[in-house]
Amino acid sequence: MEPVVISGNAAIATGAIATAPKPIAMKFEGVSYAYGQVAVLDNATFHIHEGEFAVLLGPNGAGKTTILRLLLGLARPDSGRVLVLGANPRFARDSVGYVPQHTTYDPAFPITVEEVVRMGRLRGAVGRFRREHQEAIDQALELAGVSDLRARLYSALSGGQRRRVLVARALAGKPRFLVLDEPTANMDADSERGLYRALGDIKGTATILVVTHDTGYVSALTDTVLCVGEHRGRGRNVTRHAAAPTAEAPEGFFGGQALRVLHDTTVPDSACCGEKADGV
Repeated sequence: MEPVVISGNAAIATGAIATAPKPIAMKFEGVSYAYGQVAVLDNATFHIHEGEFAVLLGPNGAGKTTILRLLLGLARPDSGRVLVLGANPRFARDSVGYVPQHTTYDPAFPITVEEVVRMGRLRGAVGRFRREHQEAIDQALELAGVSDLRARLYSALSGGQRRRVLVARALAGKPRFLVLDEPTANMDADSERGLYRALGDIKGTATILVVTHDTGYVSALTDTVLCVGEHRGRGRNVTRHAAAPTAEAPEGFFGGQALRVLHDTTVPDSACCGEKADGV
């Protein structure tokens, strides 16, 4: 039987015994949300464990942005609750690093790569800028693979390089939870490989959530696949799916190592506690 990645703490083969779950980093419990009369989420329940590499996927308009807003504390659920690192999302912001899909900047403003990354330390740099802040910046530049660009003007970089600089900015704040919205949008293959190499180095030291509209494949780094878009009641639900190694992914996807999402295999949200997937 083909090996299957089960949403949980690690990639495991079908029938393997699940390892003891780590503490929960993010949890949605019976969350419903609507924009006026337009329901988006209906009783959505799912979670991610600390240290996991999770992917939230779904087509445009499915509700991914709404989930991000709730996760980042920019919106409140109509019912149910959201917990991030055991707290209300508004109180967990200092522990969350966020890399948005779109950023605006003045190309005429002469800011360097290192100065952009330094912005990630603003919360922790109250008072005098100390050695520990510079060490965090240097480490973030190294992890994101942009140390050699530190003196370059941000405006002179390619789109893929700028995205990795924004990852470094988020890492400079030493986040426990890193959220990336469409991180490879408009990115060339070399930059995509560099980004996923950096995320592989980070994995395990922080919880990582990648949000994407690509519903067919995910990176081989992935532990948990969450699919938003299935209608239930008035709004939509979030479902866990399994994933499996594949040779069918387009060349260059995720640095050349991809898993195929098995949309016909639904994994219970409690699968990390030992339940098996339907259809496995």
